[in-house]
Amino acid sequence: MAADAPDVTTAIDRIEAACRRIEAATRARAASGDALARRHAALKARMAEAVAALDDVIARGSAG
Repeated sequence: MAADAPDVTTAIDRIEAACRRIEAATRARAASGDALARRHAALKARMAEAVAALDDVIARGSAG
């Protein structure tokens, strides 16, 4: 069994390294999702402004 100890340690080290990579990827994906949500909110606000401006143009054209 003593001969297996280095293999077990190596396997545990590899598992721990894999867990660290998974955790890092999860954090990166969450940050990416947050950035996407912020960009979406900014785009949505700009589109609302553009639509409001078009509504004003249409309203002025209909009134005159």
